[in-house]
Amino acid sequence: MLRPVSAYSENLIEIHDLMYSRGARVIFKDLNLTIKRGEVTAFMGPSGTGKTTLLRLITRQLIPQQGAIFVNGVDIATLNQSELYLLRRRFGMLFQNGALLTDINVFENVAFPLREHTRLSNRLIRHVVLTKLHAVGLRGAADMMPSELSGGMARRVALARAMVMDPEILIYDEPFVGLDPISMGVIVRLVRRMNDALGITSIVVSHDVAEVSTVADCSYLISDGKVAASGSPDELRTANSELVRQFMHGMADGPVAFHFEAPNYAEQLLGRDTE
Repeated sequence: MLRPVSAYSENLIEIHDLMYSRGARVIFKDLNLTIKRGEVTAFMGPSGTGKTTLLRLITRQLIPQQGAIFVNGVDIATLNQSELYLLRRRFGMLFQNGALLTDINVFENVAFPLREHTRLSNRLIRHVVLTKLHAVGLRGAADMMPSELSGGMARRVALARAMVMDPEILIYDEPFVGLDPISMGVIVRLVRRMNDALGITSIVVSHDVAEVSTVADCSYLISDGKVAASGSPDELRTANSELVRQFMHGMADGPVAFHFEAPNYAEQLLGRDTE
């Protein structure tokens, strides 16, 4: 079983001095942040800054080279395999592309975690699944196949599946990508509504500034392996930082360069030794 927490803390997740790299490329260096209970926290930043990697570190799919990640007061690096398994059952995950199983219908997609991880009767599974589908407005689509769903409907089914085990922490990895304005508005509303109605803690990874600004209580802008800025969406919009202004206002010119770091262009084209 997970080790008990000695005292209640408003911070459900704490990350201290995190360092993680892939080969010679440093993804995070001395990263520090906290995620408060009951709030919607957003991770934002330019593409390639490691937002999804951070989610994998929080769920211990990846292990940092240095630093510590605490979930509910427990250093997840100290967990054995069975304790880690129990920890992960506290998380619900809405994957970037929905990740529905294509060979089974909507009902069975949502029921899948219950069939895998519980011994509930078919009657109870039916009750739970229809309740979750109703919450996302798709109880009437229970018999449809994933191929029959629109992009927005598929994302909502994936959200119902992420909620079906009543997680303590719900993670959304780029939930707004590829959606039309109406579907995006529905998902934004569901993120906020589910968080408040269920009393859970939500983590949203996104670069959609407008949508995140309507749903997040606190946002972290991550760049160059560290937290470049944090605060409410309004605080970020008025931050005195060129990088923050560039990102929040979608400016083409600024600290985030258009070109990825590369050797001298002319010398590389001519095949000369760049050393």
